[in-house]
Amino acid sequence: MASVACIGECMVELRQAQGGASAGQGQGGGLYSRGFGGDTLNTAVYLARLDVKVDYLTALGDDALSDEMVAAWNAEGVGTRRVVRLAGKLPGLYMILTDAEGERQFFHWRDSAAARQLMSLPETDELLNSLMSYDVVYLSAITLSIYDAAGRERLFGAIKRARLLGTRFVFDTNFRARGWPDRDIAREVFATAFAAADIVLTSTEDLLALHPGESHDQLMARIPTPELVFRLPEPVSLLRYPGGASEVRAEPMTKPVIDTTAAGDSFAAAYIAARLAGAEPVEAALSGHRLASLVICYPGAIIPGYAMPPKKRHRPAASRQANN
Repeated sequence: MASVACIGECMVELRQAQGGASAGQGQGGGLYSRGFGGDTLNTAVYLARLDVKVDYLTALGDDALSDEMVAAWNAEGVGTRRVVRLAGKLPGLYMILTDAEGERQFFHWRDSAAARQLMSLPETDELLNSLMSYDVVYLSAITLSIYDAAGRERLFGAIKRARLLGTRFVFDTNFRARGWPDRDIAREVFATAFAAADIVLTSTEDLLALHPGESHDQLMARIPTPELVFRLPEPVSLLRYPGGASEVRAEPMTKPVIDTTAAGDSFAAAYIAARLAGAEPVEAALSGHRLASLVICYPGAIIPGYAMPPKKRHRPAASRQANN
């Protein structure tokens, strides 16, 4: 079975419960539902559901909420042996407020979250050395935004060493302005990731935030990666890969869109799973669009297991054992 290491952060999510605020309590009053959220964690869950062996690499605290996270990931089949637990630390937290027009606002409390320390721990070297045992290392720009410059350099160094042994690096841009107050640093980090990656998953929205006014061709030309998936809003994906380029359009929606949370995360999972199973880029992109189109028909990031699309058989691909 092919193996993937997903690196990132999962946080506690507080979402305004249906019914909104109670009288006299203001917009932020009333009941909230609690859950967990994180872009790379969402991808890890969908990879596990698509029969990919996946481990999540992060740091958590020694608190009850961190215990709940680990239990939830294990229940989904996501490996937690690479999760570092830090005494006295906590996971980050974010709150979602939704106004009368349905517009969402996000508020974060994550500056002291355990995950931010992952690249500066006594366990870090062992963790990074383990990347060599995976078929794929997957992370996003959100992942990179929580580490300092030294941590990012350490991580990129480990990825480069792993690639020498055959591991592939998949980078998902997933740009969030809050995590990159200095756009020049963001552009520099993105360029480093593009140069190191085997596959880049990106979108018009992400790249225009860093390079406003540029055309699709100009944006794609900035990415030297051998395999590129450039998602448009339509939804259409422009693909570039060794020996060719294609445009892949999603099948027409047959159900109403409920919540676009994790559309890109699920696309990434289906694309990676298909490529690991031997599918060509076009077929993998179709798989990505198919899963994302289902995910956005349900509330929240993770859809019920019964709603997952039927598994499609691809030509088997050789895999490596993630036993270290």
